[in-house]
Amino acid sequence: MFYQGQGTITKIDGTIQLLEAGLRAENLRQKAISTNIANLETPGYRRIDVKFEEMLQKAIDSDSKIAIENVMPELFNPKDSSVKSNGNDVSLDAEVGRMVENTLRHKTYVKLLNKKYQQLNMAMQVK
Repeated sequence: MFYQGQGTITKIDGTIQLLEAGLRAENLRQKAISTNIANLETPGYRRIDVKFEEMLQKAIDSDSKIAIENVMPELFNPKDSSVKSNGNDVSLDAEVGRMVENTLRHKTYVKLLNKKYQQLNMAMQVK
């Protein structure tokens, strides 16, 4: 179960906060991808990525109350790609693919968030 600060949040609030957390993660991931591309030819540079989905899943699966604001995206070096002779492991093709995936995820979060706000707005207009 999620909570916000000291009080329990509603299911709608929780959904909105989860979507907002996803947007923060995708924004950070976009910056990481941009940094990776900018360092494409930098000797010894190792690509960075964002760890968020695993942390979010762990929080959701947890039986204890988890503050959503404590589920924050983190930068890390995955070290799962082959290293070139200059010690750099950035692949332009792979980063462009990640950028496309990230953009689609970001658009999905925005659409879902807009839908939630529309639902709230409609509920407030019901008499």
